[in-house]
Amino acid sequence: MPLNTPIERWYGLRVWLVGASSGVGLALAEQLHAAGAQVIVSARRQAILEDFAKSHPGSQALSLDVTDRQAVINAVMQLVDEAPLDLVCYCAGQHQTMQADDLDLNALLQQREVALIGALHLFAAVTPHLLAAARAGRHPHLSLVASVAGLRGLPGNLAYGPSQAALINLAETLQLELPPQGVGVSLAVVKPGLVATPFTEPHPGTQPPWAQPEQAASAMLQGWARGSFQLALPWRSKLGRRSGQATSAPGFFAWLRRLQGN
Repeated sequence: MPLNTPIERWYGLRVWLVGASSGVGLALAEQLHAAGAQVIVSARRQAILEDFAKSHPGSQALSLDVTDRQAVINAVMQLVDEAPLDLVCYCAGQHQTMQADDLDLNALLQQREVALIGALHLFAAVTPHLLAAARAGRHPHLSLVASVAGLRGLPGNLAYGPSQAALINLAETLQLELPPQGVGVSLAVVKPGLVATPFTEPHPGTQPPWAQPEQAASAMLQGWARGSFQLALPWRSKLGRRSGQATSAPGFFAWLRRLQGN
């Protein structure tokens, strides 16, 4: 039985993608526009957003810094004043490799601001409007994109991993609370090292074969069509998620240390 109302047809639906200037977010914007959705793209890089809007008739560019709470509130009010939102997807993130013996606290906190606090800003501002849309007979949906770095501790992810873990927990909690009130909730857990994005480009020699963002976006659309909570992404990511959860802590750490040559 689906956990959410399936979204099988996108024509005319109003979709807001936050963090859509590159990677999976941009690929989602492309595919949703092709499926007939009215796409709104947000990120900090206004020029990229405007280029997308110019080349995709009917779409809308809205520059946004998710770490600015009032800016998020203003953006939500602007959009819902225009028309109801059918899907809001948070794809924003920031990644910088960081280890315990080379800690940059400011950079760590900035990653938390973008990945987690920005998501909370959006959730707090948009959820009342999604609930109102549900009461009016619509089937609104909130989706979060996180990384498998939040499932287990990984080398170099001292800053990135904890924020992703919190994001995953947030999505799971919302799935328990919002669907009974008519608002769908889904979570896409991706592995940046397995999906070719700006996060992965500096380290091509250290990663397994990549899937392209377009493949991840396509899998997300298929998950929404099934009414899934966990949106199935490329098989390597899904396999890595399951094996990471199933392995005991000593076995998991020993495996990682072998990979590192320790």
